Amino acid sequence: MFIHIVAPGESLFSISRRYGTSIDQVRAVNGLKEGTIVPGLALLIPLYSYRIQPGDTLSGIARRSMVPLERLRAANPTVNPSSLQPGTRVTIPNIASDYIAGTLTFYVVRSPEQDRDLISDFAPYASSISLFHYRIGPDGDIVNELNDLTAIQATWSHRVTPLATITNLTSGGFSTHLASQVLNNPTARNNLVNNIYNLATARGYGGVNIDFERVAAADRDLYTGFLRQLRERFEPAGLAVTVSVPAKTSEDIPWLKGYDLGGIGSVVNYVFIMAYDWHHAGSEPGPTAPITEVRRTIEYAISRIPTRKIILGVPLYGYDWVVPYTAGTVASAISNQNAIDTAIRHQSPIQYSEVYQSPYFQYRDEQGRTHEVWFEDVRSMSTKMILAREYNLQAIGAWQLTLGFAPGPWLLTKFFTVRKV
Repeated sequence: MFIHIVAPGESLFSISRRYGTSIDQVRAVNGLKEGTIVPGLALLIPLYSYRIQPGDTLSGIARRSMVPLERLRAANPTVNPSSLQPGTRVTIPNIASDYIAGTLTFYVVRSPEQDRDLISDFAPYASSISLFHYRIGPDGDIVNELNDLTAIQATWSHRVTPLATITNLTSGGFSTHLASQVLNNPTARNNLVNNIYNLATARGYGGVNIDFERVAAADRDLYTGFLRQLRERFEPAGLAVTVSVPAKTSEDIPWLKGYDLGGIGSVVNYVFIMAYDWHHAGSEPGPTAPITEVRRTIEYAISRIPTRKIILGVPLYGYDWVVPYTAGTVASAISNQNAIDTAIRHQSPIQYSEVYQSPYFQYRDEQGRTHEVWFEDVRSMSTKMILAREYNLQAIGAWQLTLGFAPGPWLLTKFFTVRKV
């Protein structure tokens, strides 16, 4: 596969002809609704061989095909890197075969028909899907119901493990107080462990994902103890305990002291790191998941958690700000696919921050206001997948499937062989 960056004056016709593929295939792989494109748009071209063009270099081909230069050389021993001949076809090696990965991706339950269709479409590229979400109450009860049986059955039927996502969400957002109430009350804590176990076994889940956010520093050890208690209850039944944790780069961040990564990593099966929202709806414009911070997050995590327990979470969304930015204003979340559609609709060239490995663009709306959009594309996503391989992580995962990202499954199979049940 190749990443092609659209240059001024290029069209889908000229690009498809260059790579010897069809316009329809390029559009389908990249989820393009229209036949028009814009400069700076990163397109994924699904090819496993490439015909050398005038001006090509082997290092450039390796970079665009997202494979190590030495692997490309080994796959093409008769090609002389110092004298490439235009028209020569080079083989793009399969690098996924040497990396078995167990992915974990979130899905927000909708209706049985929608659940069945979307899960069936994505299941070939997933190891586990965490269905969102069940909420806890102050006494350790599960306070809501979820119409999830079709989603659970669809997930299992495709050799994917369904997980129940358990949260401390309330009408006011993730609640520090609610988590603290439960963790500090032994009766409520025991009740919650029993209720989660009964929920998982009664509905046919293969495990859970605990997504308690904004855990207080004072509850740090209690939270790890709760996860240990849950694992001890789940393990004899062959059920998995996974946990979502915020991106953490040191112990000096006050609002993240509730998460003892070393302790958590020692008691759960997998840790999903939410490596996103460095810029968010309430912040100034900027990259949602800058590679600089993602790398720092991974390096801190692997100093405390076994690498093969770590799943790197990536966002299938970005944000759309009105600029110039005014403190107190709130940006709109936008899916990566919708961000691309917006750039094309407004014919706004897409820029790319080499420092942050993140795409962005500006456009003017119908009211004459200027917007700035930061999002993820095939370049930034592939960079994160390469990072997961570099640090020997378990895999990557995403929040969340209903947002859609057409090239995502293609990228997953480019870098990983996905483990199945």
